[in-house]
Amino acid sequence: MKRFREAGIRLDTRRGQNFLVDINLVDLIVRSADLGPQDVVLEVGTGTGSLTGRIAEHAGAVVSFEVDTRLHQLACEELVDVPNVTLLCHDVLKNKNRFRPEVMDQVQAQMDRMPGSQLKLVSNLPYNVATPVVSNLLSTEIVPVLMTVTIQKELGDRMTAAPGSKDYGALSVWIQSQCDTHLVRTLPPTVFWPRPKVDSAIVRIDLQREKRARIPDREFFHQFVRSLFLHRRKFLRSCLISTVKNQLDKPAVDDILAEMDLGPNARAEQLDVNTLLALSEVVRHRINASA
Repeated sequence: MKRFREAGIRLDTRRGQNFLVDINLVDLIVRSADLGPQDVVLEVGTGTGSLTGRIAEHAGAVVSFEVDTRLHQLACEELVDVPNVTLLCHDVLKNKNRFRPEVMDQVQAQMDRMPGSQLKLVSNLPYNVATPVVSNLLSTEIVPVLMTVTIQKELGDRMTAAPGSKDYGALSVWIQSQCDTHLVRTLPPTVFWPRPKVDSAIVRIDLQREKRARIPDREFFHQFVRSLFLHRRKFLRSCLISTVKNQLDKPAVDDILAEMDLGPNARAEQLDVNTLLALSEVVRHRINASA
């Protein structure tokens, strides 16, 4: 806080800027990331660089993005003598479904310098970009083997939710179809400055390559699941008809549901990840066959 006053920085709450001020919890994030010299770390939201510096002590290289020019300058001053950190002043998102090309270009450049390296995401994520950052990283060519992030507790609950629960949705399915996810620690508002109005959580997301390999067309599956959960209270049949509109007719949808043994009262929110994967593949094959 003193450093902010000295630099004349006022925070922009619209950007979800809440800084973790408990150093023990900063260290817990780093420990939970299991960092080593072969890791290239992507950090979104450099802030003052306190987490960045601790990551750099353990990782081979850190690529950190900060959208706020004032905070970027402050972090550059704090980390000027840390050689394995690349600090960039950019918004990481081109839009909510895509990263800016330079994000993965910078990551790839660092990985090219370190043969055999692997990518990890370690971030105290700004609340307003947490969902697209995590979700989009599972759609990139360079997929993190591990993501250790501080996010809203509500979002952590959605990522780890079970079928039939109020938090289970498209994000739950998308992440769990490829990763093992668990909540490391719940964080109260008092450990941040400024204090948010909600609880936060440290969440660890471990990529499981055998799970990921089960999805032949990840882009199709991602869009399919998002469409199914747009109207989560509707019956599955209605959602599926809407999802495949102009591609399959209603009799074809009824055939698919019968083949999958999904009755008239089935809803998407009741189906587990494996069932949704299987349903997606049946639908994809039917669409391809009818094209």
